[in-house]
Amino acid sequence: MNTFDFEDGNGPVAAHQHSKGGGWVADTAHVADTAYVGVNARVFGTTDVSDNARITGKAQIDDDARVCDDAVVSGNARVTDSAVVSGSAVVSGSAVVKYMAWVTDSAVVTDSAVVSGSAVVKDRAWVTDNAVVKDRAWVCGTAVVSGSDVISGVIKDNAPSPGTTSLSLDDMITAAKCLSENDRKALVLSLTS
Repeated sequence: MNTFDFEDGNGPVAAHQHSKGGGWVADTAHVADTAYVGVNARVFGTTDVSDNARITGKAQIDDDARVCDDAVVSGNARVTDSAVVSGSAVVSGSAVVKYMAWVTDSAVVTDSAVVSGSAVVKDRAWVTDNAVVKDRAWVCGTAVVSGSDVISGVIKDNAPSPGTTSLSLDDMITAAKCLSENDRKALVLSLTS
């Protein structure tokens, strides 16, 4: 049995190198054969990387996070704490997506930006520099959040209001595809409470 220390405080755990890219994957994580995990990338915890998702550079996917469809997580980026990156979204640089946040469609989160707290970044929106999107905020359309902006619990562009269930059918299909039933229920509850 191979082991690897993901430096998350759990010491060496059962792990293997992914067949596409050679990156380390904990045996507790699921990575599809069609996905790519680069040699310096890490996937651990009870995460799921599926479809044609690409994890490159020194990116980390952990703690129940999901990366699916044609999404790319690269550089020193991290997706963690039940967050989802889907569609053709890109998370790069030293960006962090966490705490049930969702980055989807062709959205980009880069540099040292943070998306957290059930926030949603979608369509062709960009979150860059040191910007923070949190607390169920929606950033969509062609919105750009940059510099040291903090968007908290508000709408940037034409997103539906937090507290409603006005997700499109495509959004629901993507969520269903990427999330476990419990995670899907938790996301819907967080968006409707």
